[in-house]
Amino acid sequence: CMENPFWAGNTWQVPISRLPLFEKAYSCRIRAFPFCPFSFNCKKRQWERERMSGHGYESGRLNLPFVGISTFGKRPYVEDWSTIDADVAILGAPFDAGTQWRSGARFGPRSVREASTLFSFGHAGAYDHEDDAIYLPGSVRMIDMGDADIVHTDTMKSHANIEAGVRAALAGGALPVTIGGDHSINIPCIKAFDDQGDIHILQIDAHLDFVDERHGVRYGHGNPMRRAAEKSYVTGLTQVGIRNVSSTAKEGYEDARSRGSDILSVRQARALGPKGVIDRIPRGARVYITIDIDAFCPSIAPGTGTPSHGGFLYYDVLEMMQAVAQRHEVVGIDLVEVAPDYDPTGSTSILAAQILLNTLGFIFHAKK
Repeated sequence: CMENPFWAGNTWQVPISRLPLFEKAYSCRIRAFPFCPFSFNCKKRQWERERMSGHGYESGRLNLPFVGISTFGKRPYVEDWSTIDADVAILGAPFDAGTQWRSGARFGPRSVREASTLFSFGHAGAYDHEDDAIYLPGSVRMIDMGDADIVHTDTMKSHANIEAGVRAALAGGALPVTIGGDHSINIPCIKAFDDQGDIHILQIDAHLDFVDERHGVRYGHGNPMRRAAEKSYVTGLTQVGIRNVSSTAKEGYEDARSRGSDILSVRQARALGPKGVIDRIPRGARVYITIDIDAFCPSIAPGTGTPSHGGFLYYDVLEMMQAVAQRHEVVGIDLVEVAPDYDPTGSTSILAAQILLNTLGFIFHAKK
């Protein structure tokens, strides 16, 4: 792949036609190796070129969604977490040993990544004609960290590895976006914010997840919001979509409200409207968003372990995400409980990827 390199300034330039793994005519700095496809010099050049160019159809490979490696949104993969320097860092957390019924969310990160390639046509941003806005332009530097290491049967080690990944993303200046996995992976995600200042949690979910302990279990997928409420830096929770028969008993609801939770069902949220829901979050709060895919109606998201009818539709949640991005600083996101094997159509994973990409687009557009 090193045919016809040429020296320019203090950098070896290599024609991209001779290099694998890249879409456009970018150049790479030659270091200890003749070519390092994931070096940050290379990615920075890529982001600079995207910011200044029209879209990826102008030169280089066409690189359609079904071609290549399925990183999230086909963004660069960074294996060495100590080198992260990005605006967004995607972390997979393929842990589902906290489930109480159907497992399978361990395959969620892989499936959501593959689904995300549907929206990766090489454009330098996505134009929304309703908002007359370009979302996620090339200036938004997004990378994929790969997955946290999961130690089978060992919840605490697996959670510690997820926590380390979120801390690495924060240390690199990136907005951490964690794809689960069951909802227990939210516990290490929130723990990683212990040195980041106060945060408010916006939970989109069918279930309250506020169980303190059951048969000695404190770190399953029914416990994350209870564990979060115990943190001194978690100033409150807005829990939206909670409905019908739940894994949390009446005492759990009373406990949640006594600790400052604002609990809304799907019907209550619809009566308020998306902006009305977000208006209930304290003004100036820095918000961490956690989305359980079972918040959506199983008619559009059947691929989950604990489906619950009567859930949200796409625009119910999308408009809440846009409102929170416009009114608050969003400091972190996780999306959990996608279990792709229960949905042979792949629609659930596509929904998850689309919600994440749109939410990220809203966040960075609001920062302009």
